[in-house]
Amino acid sequence: MAKRVFFVVFAAIFFSVQFCYSQSQSGKEKMPAYKNANLPVNVRVKDLLSRMTLEEKVRQTWEQHTGGLEIVDGEIAQKDIDKLFEGYSYGTLQARFGGPIKEQAIINRDVQKYALEKTRLGIPVLPMHETLHGILATGATIYPQTIAQGATWNPELIKEMSSAIAVEGAAAGISQSLSPMLTLARDHRWGRVEECFGECPKLVAEMAIAYIKGMQGEDAEKGIEPGKMACMLKVMAGYEIPSGGINIAATSLGEREFRSLYLYPYEQAVKRAYPYSVMPSYNVVDGLPAHANHWLLTKVLRDEWGFEGYTYSDWGGVPFNHSLHKITANAKESAIVCLKAGNDLEAPGPSCYKYLVELVKDGRIDEKYVDQAAGRMLKVKFLCGLFDGVPEPVDVDKLDEKIHTAEHVALARRVAEESIILLKNEGNMLPLKKDKMKSIALIGPNADQVQFGDYSPTKSNHMGVTVLEGVKGFLAGTDVKISYAKGCGITDPDRSGFDEAVETAEQSDVAVVVVGDTSMIIGGGVGGVIGNESEQKYLATAGEGYDRTTLTIPGVQEDLVKAVVATGKPVVVVLVHGRPFAMPWLKDNAQVILDVFYPGEQGGNAVADVLFGKVNPSGKLPVTLPRSVGHLPQTYDYLPCGRGYYGVPGTVEKPGRDYVFSSPEPLWPFGFGLSYTTFAYSDLVIKNAVAGMSDKIRFSFTVKNTGSRAGKEVTQVYYNDVVSSTVTATKRLIRFKKIELGPGESRRLSFEIDPDELAIWNMDMERVVEPGAFDLMAGSSSDDIFLKSSFSLMTPVMIERDKAKFGLAYGKKAWASSELAAYPAVNVTTGSESTRWAAGQGGEQWITVDLEQPQVIDNVKLYWETAYGKEYKIQLSSDNRTWETVSHVKNNDGGLDEISFSPQKARYVRMYGIKLATRWGYSLYGISVN
Repeated sequence: MAKRVFFVVFAAIFFSVQFCYSQSQSGKEKMPAYKNANLPVNVRVKDLLSRMTLEEKVRQTWEQHTGGLEIVDGEIAQKDIDKLFEGYSYGTLQARFGGPIKEQAIINRDVQKYALEKTRLGIPVLPMHETLHGILATGATIYPQTIAQGATWNPELIKEMSSAIAVEGAAAGISQSLSPMLTLARDHRWGRVEECFGECPKLVAEMAIAYIKGMQGEDAEKGIEPGKMACMLKVMAGYEIPSGGINIAATSLGEREFRSLYLYPYEQAVKRAYPYSVMPSYNVVDGLPAHANHWLLTKVLRDEWGFEGYTYSDWGGVPFNHSLHKITANAKESAIVCLKAGNDLEAPGPSCYKYLVELVKDGRIDEKYVDQAAGRMLKVKFLCGLFDGVPEPVDVDKLDEKIHTAEHVALARRVAEESIILLKNEGNMLPLKKDKMKSIALIGPNADQVQFGDYSPTKSNHMGVTVLEGVKGFLAGTDVKISYAKGCGITDPDRSGFDEAVETAEQSDVAVVVVGDTSMIIGGGVGGVIGNESEQKYLATAGEGYDRTTLTIPGVQEDLVKAVVATGKPVVVVLVHGRPFAMPWLKDNAQVILDVFYPGEQGGNAVADVLFGKVNPSGKLPVTLPRSVGHLPQTYDYLPCGRGYYGVPGTVEKPGRDYVFSSPEPLWPFGFGLSYTTFAYSDLVIKNAVAGMSDKIRFSFTVKNTGSRAGKEVTQVYYNDVVSSTVTATKRLIRFKKIELGPGESRRLSFEIDPDELAIWNMDMERVVEPGAFDLMAGSSSDDIFLKSSFSLMTPVMIERDKAKFGLAYGKKAWASSELAAYPAVNVTTGSESTRWAAGQGGEQWITVDLEQPQVIDNVKLYWETAYGKEYKIQLSSDNRTWETVSHVKNNDGGLDEISFSPQKARYVRMYGIKLATRWGYSLYGISVN
């Protein structure tokens, strides 16, 4: 009986445990796959899409505004969110641009909580915000504008900056940044030029990649870490060179130029930094608006480059197809063409995509396109960790610990300091010496007015440091008298303040005249902070939609500078602006010019530090500065025909050609910027001057600080494809590095170039690396080149075919008494008859080949071009100092010369030309040594 009772009790316990275990396992099996953080993202996306209704999926292609959400006692009422969101989650959550950062944090916190807890499937929203040079909200740190960031030429510094911006954004619950901007600043009439890193595709790409990695993290492909944000590349593409320089106008571009220049930064960013989103541009290229361009958004962006994120329309970009560009008849047609082209989300709201449910049900568009767009949006939300609690819920009470911290303010100052460009310093007038002056005048409309630039929340002086305040702070505790006179407005034609400005300058030891631009802002209000009532009519001279037909300094500001210069007092001109100016008078007449692109909230302190020498200026121009608007477009990477043909530029006094009354040369070249110290470049060595298509080109050179104070130098390396199947630039930036050197300090810099970086788009629109010669140049700007050498690339087929033909000389170093830039001496050992060495004109010229070690030789072949030597000697040497003549040819007739002699042991072989057969310099395709 006891055994039966025991068995019954045991059986009951056993089956009870089994039932509980079974129920537990069943519960685990019922957990949706999309909620399982251990599963691959693509599996989670597929599972979630399978559970969503058509209506839920369509809303992932919408951005939702937050209008009507009122904050009361630090939170938003649940009923207000219910009324606005109607139980649905959306793709992105629209920001309240320009408002207080704390309000944005509250909205993000409460709406995200609703999306996760009150919607059917708990799908989070993706809160977005502008972050071009800081979160576009009052209370956040305001960093220098993008063009100023480009002027630092310091990717690591910009990476540090974007990481700090991400900390502030993430603290406020922001997951998606609407930055960086990858457009090229190649038409200064365009108002948004200030939002560009510069004119050069390489510079823009490197700065943008640094920005993305700082904001997203180094391993974004695996997901976003806490304290980081997703980046958006904008605005793709060709938007920056509109017809007439006017915003949104059509762009005329061939595919070769489009790919080589304007798509290059986007391609590099997609392949090297894994951005989560891309914004198409407003413009039309070759008759196709970007938002409706399947070739651009699908074939190129996804199929060629491998982009895996989502595309976010520029605001109003989808309806532009029927309202502006007229390629569709109505909103429904615009929705169809854009979604099919590859535009995944419509912003700022669904004026067209609101019809997608109806269009699918009516059979006008396949639901697969909705699934595709919604799936891309969901993937980004998974990668951002929004389903898994990775970004911690917003803690409004602790915002001050993360936003506008002392560390971030100091960083904003460092970025500003490194962005300031010294264009002119006549007589080394700067730095000013406070112990040797009794008075200083601050003059001009931007002397006591902050200018942050486009996509800023405010222009209030309470939010930053003006130049006047910076100088006052620097001179605090001294007896130096500081005077101020505004002189004029930014655009106001009133000159009544000139007399006061002149008098102020005359009564001072030195005058600092601060002139420039003012840009549009978003939110925060302008009222009374930038000038008099008249000037309020002209809110902006730069920024989005503020394009110009001239590049002069706005208003009568240049006349103010002229009046102050006429006093004869020492004058420093400080340009605080966003748009590059054409200012030939200033270059010729001003003693000192500091170029300060919108420097952020610490701009005044940074300018003062440079003026008085606490900081040695190290900024470099990220753009070419033209002489006039008529010189546009003017960039450093012009084609061989780009600066004229006749070479006789004119003046008013003496008209010429290329141009009649001007020079085609710029006022200041791309990459230019002076320092309070000097630098010397030396000893450029290319380790493998002849390389195969898979070999990296390795080279190095030395930079020395030859001055008496520490300084930072931006070393710039350019290349030129000597002969290419399609026309290529005379030079193109390929490497740059900012270094700091103490007085007398030297540093050896080493670089590598992958041959793939030298690719061009050939006649058949194929991207190829072509064999041949390349010039390599190093210097401090695109025009200030101090070192130059050459290397050659060879195809494997050519190596196998010609190695025996050129014998011991194949691939060896060669140098000459002279050489033309396009035809260096090294060409004679490449094993190719498609390249050559050409000497400068003159009777006696020589070329030497180094066999690297002593060799027994008895034969030399010379492959002459039409410009051959009539009389020459073949000479051998073991030390490159003492030469023995083994053959003296006195009556050569060109072509192939084969010279045989008794066997000799030598390391160096030289052709010593005595007499030319033509009026041109010696020219050899190759030298063979056996």
